[in-house]
Amino acid sequence: MVSFSGHLRLQAAARAGGRTALAGQSFRAPYHLSKPYWDADAGTLLVQVVNPTAGILEGDFLESDIAVEKDASLLVTTPSASRVFKMTGGSAECRQHFTVAKGGWLEVLPEPLVPHRGCRYRQTTKVEVETGGGLFFADLLMPGRIAHGEAWAWEKLCLETEVRLGGELILRERFEQSGADLKALAALAGSGPKACFGNAVLVTEGEAPWLPAVAALHGDGVWLGVSALRRGGWSIKFVAADSIRLRKTLCDLRELMAPHYPPMACAARKL
Repeated sequence: MVSFSGHLRLQAAARAGGRTALAGQSFRAPYHLSKPYWDADAGTLLVQVVNPTAGILEGDFLESDIAVEKDASLLVTTPSASRVFKMTGGSAECRQHFTVAKGGWLEVLPEPLVPHRGCRYRQTTKVEVETGGGLFFADLLMPGRIAHGEAWAWEKLCLETEVRLGGELILRERFEQSGADLKALAALAGSGPKACFGNAVLVTEGEAPWLPAVAALHGDGVWLGVSALRRGGWSIKFVAADSIRLRKTLCDLRELMAPHYPPMACAARKL
């Protein structure tokens, strides 16, 4: 079986005139970059990370390191879902490290993770934001290939997130459950057999004028909650009855926050 040990390294820096450019980049399969797009209205550089292979396979080890320098603004997204395929005995792992300097902004919006039957996958995300920097990061999880009868059939899924602001730990969480465990949790919550999960983290200092409007998204097949972090940030978790509502909820979140954080007005599908 062929496996990949791939890496992605991006360094975004502000140029003369305030425009953001990639000051450094390096990648190896299964990572590939599309041509970056500068959104002048949002003042943000949009980069799409493409996986030219079928998806994540047994034995794959993926590592990404994305750094945003002072006064730069970067949005990183993917054009399609990340599929984790069935594994016979091994597993796959992804390690992510995001850093944002003072005055910088980073938004990471990958398409949903879709774990297939019998897979084992671990994702570790470490975020370091300097005081005065900002970040919005979203993780979306679908129950599997519903049309193939593979919902909730993965063997092991572990998602770990650690966020620091100004060197201080403000969030550490770990999600580790089998598909059967999460299926039972979704049933208990009344979310239905096609339930999808969203986990977003906003790191920014100051007030949250968007909070009442975001809280109002709860309802009509969406269960949403917002929690303040110990300082300078918010944790937003939501459960949607299906993938359509999942994506719409994320779009609604960004639309409601964009007037307060201008880089979030950048359309993630412009490429």
